[in-house]
Amino acid sequence: METPSPSHNNNMITVTEPLISNKSNPKVPKGGFRALPFIVANSAFEKVASFGLLPNMILYLTREYRLEAATGANILFFWSAATNLMPIIGAFLADSYVGRFPMIGFGSVVSLLGMFLLWLTTVIPQARPAPCVQFSDSCPSATTLQLLFLYSSLGLISIGAGGVRSSSLAFGADQLGKGENLKNAQIRESFFSWYYAIVSFSVVIAMTCVVYVQQVMGWKVGFGVPVVLMIMSALSFFLASPIYVKSSLPKSSLLTRFAQVFVAAYKNRSIPSSTQATNEVYHSRKDTLLLAPSEKFRYLNKACIIRNPQEDLIPDGSASDPWSLCTVDQVEELKAIIKIIPIWSTGMMMSVTISPGSFPVLQASTMDRHITSKFEVPAGSFGVFMVISIFLWISLYDRVIIPLASKLKGKPVCFSLKQRMGIGILLSSTSMAALAMAESIRRETAIREGFSDDPNAVVHMSALWLLPYHVLGGLAEAFNAIGQNEFYYTELPKSMSSIAVTLAEMGFSAAYIVASFIMTSVDSLTKRGGEESWVSSNINRGHYDYYYWLLASLGLVNFSYYLFCSKAYGPCRGEGYNNPDEATREMTID
Repeated sequence: METPSPSHNNNMITVTEPLISNKSNPKVPKGGFRALPFIVANSAFEKVASFGLLPNMILYLTREYRLEAATGANILFFWSAATNLMPIIGAFLADSYVGRFPMIGFGSVVSLLGMFLLWLTTVIPQARPAPCVQFSDSCPSATTLQLLFLYSSLGLISIGAGGVRSSSLAFGADQLGKGENLKNAQIRESFFSWYYAIVSFSVVIAMTCVVYVQQVMGWKVGFGVPVVLMIMSALSFFLASPIYVKSSLPKSSLLTRFAQVFVAAYKNRSIPSSTQATNEVYHSRKDTLLLAPSEKFRYLNKACIIRNPQEDLIPDGSASDPWSLCTVDQVEELKAIIKIIPIWSTGMMMSVTISPGSFPVLQASTMDRHITSKFEVPAGSFGVFMVISIFLWISLYDRVIIPLASKLKGKPVCFSLKQRMGIGILLSSTSMAALAMAESIRRETAIREGFSDDPNAVVHMSALWLLPYHVLGGLAEAFNAIGQNEFYYTELPKSMSSIAVTLAEMGFSAAYIVASFIMTSVDSLTKRGGEESWVSSNINRGHYDYYYWLLASLGLVNFSYYLFCSKAYGPCRGEGYNNPDEATREMTID
């Protein structure tokens, strides 16, 4: 752009000053790329802070609060379940009531408060039981007030994480505009990729650096680091408040639309279902090509049947009472959710199988973790091998395996979504079998070396025996979890994209509850008659290997269940249709 000469300066000022002072054209443009670093930094710091607390928490609970291993694992199960559930609740509240910016700000402050309270448990001696010899009969147990203080800090961290994680990705996309042209689509895709890459790298930092600080410098410094990180997270977000694009709230929420379908179908339950597919029979939106509902779950079709056009519709064509008459699109949205629930449940059960709680950390803490004579890997950092295996597999799959297979076969080759999810479920069972075998050898070694009464003793066995479990578990996640997200996003209507990206996290939350129930049941049933529990606090007297074999068996049962659900579901969108009209019907609900 040519620089104006001095003789034109007065004209330039006359033209631009009204534009700058106009409310619709503020001095500082909103959004854009410059807003993204603050949003991504907020999410990344929160991830490092929260994930840095999780790996070693079982050691903190059992050694500092002297809780039983099963009790500590249960606490972490429920904490993880709450942390995975809160983003779903936060997303609903942000999209329906408060907005994304207030929700992220609220989450940042609450998470900081929770981490500060948790740090206080390491600073204030009265906040935890007095020091004594571990497992001594004279050791005092944690009081109700001490446990309440601890649980309050963990609960606040979960609520704060829900506020941040529920809206960060969507809020970042808001800064890039809503245009659907190719350029904007490519920009958003690039942002999503970088967002997930940076957040995933944050988890690696948390499971290595933060965990290492906790092991080397103790709990005070180790829990103080997340507090500092959370302060940086909140500051990075609030400092850029003037430049954020803050979208307005929608008129209705998805849950409200679902409730309207159920209520309308019940109100119209006496109406016989019609087989006519005309817009005089069914209520459709003006901007949709979907004029009639599908034949599956036909009872719900009653919600969109027009009984009396003069009474049911107002002059503009919309329903006079949305709780008595819904659109075909609303009905099909609800049907899409109901249809994927069985396959969603298989992903939830896979998370149960692949997540034996914090027990692998207890195993690693009793094994030789030296990589060199001077460097020892923290017990809580072994989970990073699972994350690394996910990165490596995704890179090899996209860049090496698929191109090579396609070249050898002479045509494009790739796993279907269902194949990827099924492979992930099968690998999850295999990973638990590998963990069971490693634990069986570790336990025999500990007893042979005379450590049956000392659960903290380090046996002469390398912790690298745990690598097959972490690698296979990472592959299972790479196949199933990523396949799940793509499956939900592909199969659900575009109007349900928000719920599609939270379904996997909802499965993780449910998985932790189920895993807690299984572990509690095993603990209760196996210690009857004075026998040592399989998940005893004394890992050398228990039988964690039997518990892992149980999870591996459940994984095989889940795989069989998945094959049944996959066949019952039918082809994914665009796959295996016998006529073009059927595929067209699937696409019109978008």
